Amino acid sequence: MTSQERIRLARRHAGLSQAALGAVVGVQRSAVSHWEATDGKHPSVNHLRAIALATGVQFEWLATGRGLMRPSAEAALDAIAAVDALLVDDPIEVRLIRAFRDTPMRARPPLVELAEQLAGMRTGRYRRERRDEERAPGHLAGTPE
Repeated sequence: MTSQERIRLARRHAGLSQAALGAVVGVQRSAVSHWEATDGKHPSVNHLRAIALATGVQFEWLATGRGLMRPSAEAALDAIAAVDALLVDDPIEVRLIRAFRDTPMRARPPLVELAEQLAGMRTGRYRRERRDEERAPGHLAGTPE
């Protein structure tokens, strides 16, 4: 299976459109289309990492085709136990984690993006980043690296 096929399979398995995956990764839909095309461009390592996180697949599988597409049930349970072991003391943070876990896979990337935007608006970082993007000469938001 080619890297283009793995990207398409991961996206479809997560129930995401090209536009939705692009929004989560930070690129235009056309970039995702290029990554999935038979003779398309290859995404950067950072974009591969973002695709793996957004679609819930293993990075190694996405990048190389080796290993499992998704972690085994046992590995997933170990990961949950590891997160629980972080001893989250804030009850609101616990609610956020529970809500995230109860959210369908395809709705998780937009949920994370919303939380990041809200956090950025609260700190002012989001406004600064948007302003900097708009000021960058020749910058086309969302163009692939």
